[in-house]
Amino acid sequence: MRKASRSAASILDRLCAAVKPGMNTLEIDELGGDIMSDFGVKSACKGYRSGHRIFPSYTCLSVNDEVVHGIGVKNRVLKDGDIISVDICIREDGMIGDNCRTIPVGNISSEVERLLRVTEESMYEGIKKALHKNRVGDVSHAVQRHVESAGFAVITNFVGHGVGHSLHEDPQIPNFGKTGTGPKFKKGMAICIEPMVNMKSSQIRMAADGWTALAVDGMPSAHFEHTLLVDEENAEILTFPDGFENADDFISHRMGIAV
Repeated sequence: MRKASRSAASILDRLCAAVKPGMNTLEIDELGGDIMSDFGVKSACKGYRSGHRIFPSYTCLSVNDEVVHGIGVKNRVLKDGDIISVDICIREDGMIGDNCRTIPVGNISSEVERLLRVTEESMYEGIKKALHKNRVGDVSHAVQRHVESAGFAVITNFVGHGVGHSLHEDPQIPNFGKTGTGPKFKKGMAICIEPMVNMKSSQIRMAADGWTALAVDGMPSAHFEHTLLVDEENAEILTFPDGFENADDFISHRMGIAV
């Protein structure tokens, strides 16, 4: 899990650094596939089956009001002021690494910048509660409280999850809920905490492609995710990229600068 997660984080970091206005999302997705090949890993998204549908892309790329599971396409060209959620899920040596980051494309408004900041902060608030013998609802409530106190809305249709040999395992980890409820965490559990947050609405609609989820009100949405191991005093974040000695250094880098 540590190896796969480190690879996933490094791929995410490299791909995010390459995004710029004028690129289309198919280019970004194909670049993501190339970087995965450089690392000697496989996408856990491409070929993922849900019912009769098979996901066609190496990565999930969701732009502006797209909440999650966006597909890279040639006619989706990024422009200054957009935001894009880059979600990297890979398989390495039979294990999954999964992480996501929403980034600005060029210059974004101060309110959208605040949306990104609050969403990322809410993820870390949830991670603080991912401790041995705590309950899922403790994480859920911490995320929801931080998001709603800032005036934003948690998307309620999608949740975090357990992870390991498969991309989605038990337990489900909603980004909303009550403390003291839900399954108990146990030391060593591998989970993904991933708040998805909209400027105003908690509701989504599905695009015609059957995969992309969009905010029903057309407002911007943000999505951040880490893979981590539950522990007794502090959860161990696994998805930090090469160039950092540990997750704490990466978090300081991320939260110590403007998004």
